[in-house]
Parts: sequence; structure tokens; C-alpha cells
Amino acid sequence: QVQLVESGGGLVQAGGSLRLSCAPSSRMLAGIATGWFRQAAGKEREFVANIRWNGGNKIYADSVQGRFTISRDKAENTMSLQMNNLKPEDTAVYYCAAGYGSGSMTRRLDYAYWGQGIQVTVSS
Repeated sequence: QVQLVESGGGLVQAGGSLRLSCAPSSRMLAGIATGWFRQAAGKEREFVANIRWNGGNKIYADSVQGRFTISRDKAENTMSLQMNNLKPEDTAVYYCAAGYGSGSMTRRLDYAYWGQGIQVTVSS
């Protein structure tokens, strides 16, 4: 069982930046993918970005491509999401997730482990 804890959320003005971090409770194993999803009020949870723990391959949602950067530090066993040029439509609860599988791993059901979520609010 892997527990995930997010940190770094908060309130920022449009155009600003935030950095989210995700700390797993145990060492990530080769083959796992870690990612970020978000859920705005009244909407479905949607994929944001993911990264393969071993190879570092990354996938981004079109809506954040070029603004967000996902990374992982294998030595520190942490994963981060750097969010730049934030927009009001980025306002949501952001969730860290981890799971084993092949393919793009962009679906919610691809992930077995989830964090509690952290609020990101972007004011206009």
C-alpha cells in the first residue's frame, strides 16, 4: 500500500506560479507511473500530467502543455508539478496518483493510489 501526501497548494493571482509536491510513503519501484489529476467544482476529475518513475517519460494534457512541468527526484523519492502562468481555469483540487501499468496512463482508473488532494486557487 502506497500513501501519497501532497503539499504546496494555495492562492495565487493569474500569471503567477505554484509548485506542488507529492511524497510517497514508501520507495517508488521501477515501472510505476506517477501523475497529477485535478477536479474543479462540479466537474469530473481530469488528467494533468504524468511521469514514468524509471525512464522519466512525461505526458501532459493539452490544457497545461508549455505551462506545467512534472518532475521526479528518485533520490529524494518525491514528485513535483511546477505550474507557471496560472489561469483562473486552473483552479481545482489537485491530486497526486501512482499506479502500475503500460500505455499512456492518462485515465483515472489507471491509478491505484491517490493522495487526499490539495487546493489550488487562481484569482483573476
